[in-house]
Amino acid sequence: MIKKWKEISRKLVFDNWRKIERVVFEMPNGKNEDFYLKNEVHSSAVLAFTKNKKIILTEQFRPGPNEILLELPGGAVEKNDNPIETARKELLGETGYSGDVKFAGSYYVDGYSNRIGNAFVALDCEKNSEQKLDETEFIEVELLSIDEFRELLRSGKMTDVQVGYLGLDYLKLL
Repeated sequence: MIKKWKEISRKLVFDNWRKIERVVFEMPNGKNEDFYLKNEVHSSAVLAFTKNKKIILTEQFRPGPNEILLELPGGAVEKNDNPIETARKELLGETGYSGDVKFAGSYYVDGYSNRIGNAFVALDCEKNSEQKLDETEFIEVELLSIDEFRELLRSGKMTDVQVGYLGLDYLKLL
């Protein structure tokens, strides 16, 4: 039977807008092992559709993969916000679009982070403002058909794939 590991110690080793902690666990075999874990805020991303059923994506450079990626609008859930407010705010700020936003599910981002991602869908979106980007955001908006989006999901060339699949499942479009 699998059991939780015993935490021996925890130390903050990096603290910027992301935090990394060195956590020592006692393994089931009795040995201690170090793990470097991301201590992050939760996030929200949204699979958004225009009134004519185009999916709204953001195109931007991402430093981790060192690539320009098409992504779903989203971001960190700030203090005093809730996930749906973040989804609405990020959709509007990154794309200028707004619509009827609904919760589609949540997921663990990865096995070495405490971040929970929240997936939303937005329907009948209309462009009603200009983008309001953060100082580190340089984003162009792209609209894809659902078939083009499915191809993008399968390509491995985007982040927040979970949000895409949870959103399509929520809308019974898988």
